[in-house]
Amino acid sequence: ASSSFSYCNNNIPADAAMIMQLGADGIFVGSGIFKSENPLKMARAIVEATTHYNNPEVLAKVSRGLGSPMSGIAVSELTKEKVISNRGW
Repeated sequence: ASSSFSYCNNNIPADAAMIMQLGADGIFVGSGIFKSENPLKMARAIVEATTHYNNPEVLAKVSRGLGSPMSGIAVSELTKEKVISNRGW
C-alpha cells in the first residue's frame, strides 16, 4: 500500500482540509507557519482541519480568529541585497 503526502504551502486550515479532501493521507506544513501572527493557534487549527476535513462546522470554528498567516513579499519590492538569485527575474 502506498501513502500520499502533500505540502501545505499557504499554511492555513482551509488548504489543509482541501488537500485531505483531494485524497492525501497527510500533509507537511512549511516553516512559514512560524511567521504567522499566532503560530501555536494556527498549528492547532491546521491539525484540527486535517483531522476533520469533511466537517464544515469544525473547519469554520477552527478558522476563526487566527490572525494573519505568513505574509508574502512581492518580487518588485525586493531590494538588490534581499534577492538570493537574479536568474529568472
